[in-house]
Amino acid sequence: MPRITPNLWFDTQAEEAAQFYVSVFPNSEITRVSYYGEAGPRPAGTVLTVEFSLDGQPCTAINGGPEFTFDEAVSFAIDCADQKEVDHYWERLTADGGQESQCGWLKDKYGLSWQVVPAELGRLLADPDPARAQRAMAAMLKMQKIDVAALRNAADSL
Repeated sequence: MPRITPNLWFDTQAEEAAQFYVSVFPNSEITRVSYYGEAGPRPAGTVLTVEFSLDGQPCTAINGGPEFTFDEAVSFAIDCADQKEVDHYWERLTADGGQESQCGWLKDKYGLSWQVVPAELGRLLADPDPARAQRAMAAMLKMQKIDVAALRNAADSL
């Protein structure tokens, strides 16, 4: 089976972003850095690509130039066991210029979109009681960072 590797296009921040991402996620590391040579198009010695893994998921960052930027059409979802994990990733990824969005979505300081998703959200939205699931959905739609306790309270309210 072929391995699928996300490739992230940056202007000049590929190495900085990779270092940031491996600091946020456990079991992560930078595995290889390559550099532009004399053929360009950037100055020789400038970082071209950074290969790294995020908890075992291989990724590549490239300093390709300012032509392309991130938007919400592509995002990375982080499956979180509990509120503590949600809070950890939310705080780390919104730090230093990241932006909160809604329904558990955010953009990090590089403009990359992330979904910080507690396991409880999926369980509540798939509840066999449709009214309970709809109350959880209505509560989630009003949130930025997902609050597990508030979701449960909404689902259980009548």
